[in-house]
Amino acid sequence: MNIDPACVDCIINQSKRVASAIHADKKLTSEIIKAVEEMAPGFSFNQSPPEVAAAVYEKMAKIAGKDDLYDEVKKLSTQKAQAFVPYLQKEVAFSSSPLLTATKIAVAGNVIDLAAEYAFDLNEELDKIFHTSFAVNDFEQLKKRLGEVSNVLYIADNAGEHIFDLIYIKTILSLYPNISLTYMTRGNAIINDVTYEEAQEAGFGEVCELISSGVNTPGFVYDRANLASQKLFDESELIITKGMGNYECLSNVKKENLFFLLKVKCNVVANSIGKEVGDIICKRL
Repeated sequence: MNIDPACVDCIINQSKRVASAIHADKKLTSEIIKAVEEMAPGFSFNQSPPEVAAAVYEKMAKIAGKDDLYDEVKKLSTQKAQAFVPYLQKEVAFSSSPLLTATKIAVAGNVIDLAAEYAFDLNEELDKIFHTSFAVNDFEQLKKRLGEVSNVLYIADNAGEHIFDLIYIKTILSLYPNISLTYMTRGNAIINDVTYEEAQEAGFGEVCELISSGVNTPGFVYDRANLASQKLFDESELIITKGMGNYECLSNVKKENLFFLLKVKCNVVANSIGKEVGDIICKRL
């Protein structure tokens, strides 16, 4: 999906959040916001929101002199997510449907999104997620495909959220031990998306294959990915993607083996899917 006029204001508002996250003084804050406002009239409506955001974040990082604008926030998000792990592991262990429970845990983690129009509280999300139905519910199709395939590509989203992804992946591999699963991260630090190094630190390399996509966008853009990731995307029997950024980049792709897991956190994505802000989605393309 391409950007909507509403995305322009959202991206400008993100500059204010960045300034706050890096504790910018008044002068630097003004410089960052002004730079993004000046870029806004040149945004291409033939690009997806993550493609536009990539250029914006690269500009902000250059002005701030900081490669990873959200490094401190990502560490805190990861620590907070890790605190829930014992509780969530018990939920999966005692569930009558462990795959469904773990899928919902992965989606609950998707509230950790610093670029979203609407913010949601992780504690509240976990309180209700197991009693919330998917607004688009292709879970049974996903479950069926997991029982049929020998390899899965899992395209990651945000830091902190990746801790919940790890619980999900461990559940998948325990239920389907013959599956070879690859976890794909972004190519560099962009917004609060998880990087290869952060996934490695969390232990993904000990559980499954781990690869950096090479993309500089907060969503998987095929043309920006490295050759290994393109090949993996082309050849994987099943692809699971997390979050709105991946949906924004891949919703127009013609692949029947592609599933989206996300929480709807903006009106533009809500309109695209035909659902409401706050809904949780398990959607087959």
